[in-house]
Amino acid sequence: MKDPMTIISRDEARDITSGRHYDPFSRLGMQERDGRLEVCAYIPGAQNVDVLDANTERKTASLSPIPGTEGLFAGRIGRRKRLFAYKLCVHKDGHSWTMDDPYRFEPVLGELDEHLINEGSHRQMWNVLGSHVINHQGVDGTHFAVWAPNASRVSVVGNFNGWNASCHLMRRRGSSGVWETFVPGVGEGEHYKYELVDRHGHVLPQKADPFALGAEHPPKTASVVRRLDNHIWSDKDWMSKREARQKTDQPISIYEVHLGSWKRIPEDGNRPLSYREHASQLVGYAKDMGFTHIELMPVSEYPFDGSWGYQPIGLYAPTIRYGTLEEFRAFVDACHAAEIGLILDWVSGHFPEDEHGLGRFDGTALYEHANRKEGFHPDWNTLLFNYGRREVANYLVANAVYWLHEHHVDGLRVDAVASMLYRDYSRKEGEWIPNEHGGRENLEAIAFLKSMNETVYSDMPGIMTIAEESTAFPGVSAPTSHGGLGFGFKWNMGWMNDTLSYMSEDPIHRKYHHDKMTFGLHYAFSENFILPLSHDEVVHGKGSILSKMPGARADQFANMRAFYGFMWGHPGKKLLFMGNEFGQPGEWNHDGSLDWHLLDEVPHKGLQSLVRDLNALYRSSPALHQLDCKPEGFEWMEAGADEESLFAWTRRGNDGAAPVLVVSNFMPVERSARRIGVPDAGRWIERLNTDSKHYGGQDRGNLGSVSSEPIAASGRAHSICITVPPLSTMYFELEGG
Repeated sequence: MKDPMTIISRDEARDITSGRHYDPFSRLGMQERDGRLEVCAYIPGAQNVDVLDANTERKTASLSPIPGTEGLFAGRIGRRKRLFAYKLCVHKDGHSWTMDDPYRFEPVLGELDEHLINEGSHRQMWNVLGSHVINHQGVDGTHFAVWAPNASRVSVVGNFNGWNASCHLMRRRGSSGVWETFVPGVGEGEHYKYELVDRHGHVLPQKADPFALGAEHPPKTASVVRRLDNHIWSDKDWMSKREARQKTDQPISIYEVHLGSWKRIPEDGNRPLSYREHASQLVGYAKDMGFTHIELMPVSEYPFDGSWGYQPIGLYAPTIRYGTLEEFRAFVDACHAAEIGLILDWVSGHFPEDEHGLGRFDGTALYEHANRKEGFHPDWNTLLFNYGRREVANYLVANAVYWLHEHHVDGLRVDAVASMLYRDYSRKEGEWIPNEHGGRENLEAIAFLKSMNETVYSDMPGIMTIAEESTAFPGVSAPTSHGGLGFGFKWNMGWMNDTLSYMSEDPIHRKYHHDKMTFGLHYAFSENFILPLSHDEVVHGKGSILSKMPGARADQFANMRAFYGFMWGHPGKKLLFMGNEFGQPGEWNHDGSLDWHLLDEVPHKGLQSLVRDLNALYRSSPALHQLDCKPEGFEWMEAGADEESLFAWTRRGNDGAAPVLVVSNFMPVERSARRIGVPDAGRWIERLNTDSKHYGGQDRGNLGSVSSEPIAASGRAHSICITVPPLSTMYFELEGG
């Protein structure tokens, strides 16, 4: 055989074995040169290498080692003129094995994919970037692809190559900035990372795959090859009905859950339940409690337990903490079998600086802004996405589509929208850069949010998006065609702050803060609101909802029952964080289980029963949900009874729906023979009383029904005379209405 050094130069040999060759596919594998076929293979540890015809398995050539290298072999194929499928037979210490040469395979990505990635308009990027188990040119293996436009070399490393970055150098795909390779023999469950060399020749810390569908259990940081084609969905019935169930005229009552602390198993090392265990226990519980939806705090893979998922690194990977991707999908299926929608917290505003993550991914500020005044969040010590870069916006929009499309998730609650909308959010003067017009609005983030909402609603009718947005930014839940951001719903943070502030007051002082309970109605219909009592209200020294209530323990429970009655009767969809439904007394601890044993005690069991019945009434009474987001669904009967700390209002539904009167008394004083105006004459049935013994109260009230009389009150021609128990909320529905 001809001297192998005539096939490959010393410099090229050095660059290949050091993993720094700029175009390894031009030298490794089988090449046709001057009418002859040449093969160059890099297999560290090999002593001899033969080339076999892949079809006949006959030896066609022996390769010679390249002097001065370890594991690099080259040679020419005699007699054959055309490229053919081949394998390598590797010899070492008397043993031999056959393998496919990763450098003999053609590219997998097509020109259209490259074009869409360049354009920033690839709606299913996860199908072309990341790792995918495929059959390519008749061989089973995994295709790897990653966007790193400023890298000078990218390798995929894993157990399959001894984490040697020289073994599987990747192919650059033109101007798209994408690098790809096909690795034969690699299948589901393999661990891997990318090793990149920046434009200056510096080797970067190994990176997890931004599009990985799986990850190792933290604190380990490798990505894991997972498949999306091995789940058979059984939720066709739910998916066909979903759109009708998630409209603004439907009852939506959400149970917010942190999977790691809803319930733990003390007998098994205090471990949290798995996805499969949650599919049975959590879904069954939410169904029994009458919630229409479960909302999970972030399940995209994240490195630090204490972030609760709000500092994600693997946006496309369901966290392995509770099981595999397939087991997560089984959990979604279980929700839908129980006719419960699933909402995920989705973090698109920031990401942590962990070295295996997105930060300076290819040695440059790729996903984030280069200027820390634009690209760093001082509250959370995280990096901010550069929404003005089309590939980054595409990465995030595609991620939203991914969860909704591939995992049949029913909605996304977008975290920290306010921090995305304003460049000066939580920043002092001089710490932020104005937009191109000199203003504080983040125009690129606004454009991104609009694009995301337009995309998911057009691609998957029936889903919902929810904004956690705490400012007065206009039109958050208005269509983009009307100048809005395009969300389906918005958390009503103002209502939450005002009402909790009011409830924390000693009842004797509440008359001075009466407006905190009524002010929300001035803007209640400016957005499609959800009333949230979320995890944020029971952490960081805020105590529990129960601990916010004044008085002795019995008074605290009475206050809490009355407040929940007020909340479920108020316009807006409902959200309650886990544990709040039975009066968890302590602040939420993400490392521990909820105090389920407290349900052996009457006050906690009673509060839980109240929430169950409030959900049932909310769902069964059209007046309490059909016009949640429209002003014609609400009318004050008593808004100014501040001396009594009493409130009364009527809820209405569409034509034919019976109106519901809600009366709340936030003083520990019974109001006997209290006359309250009603909008319609007739018999008013007491549907719910938070002072019922069933809920831990004392059964004070009307216990049945009361007929209206033609006596003017509350500015109405007809009224009812009722007993309003201390610290209570009551519901009356017009008979035959």
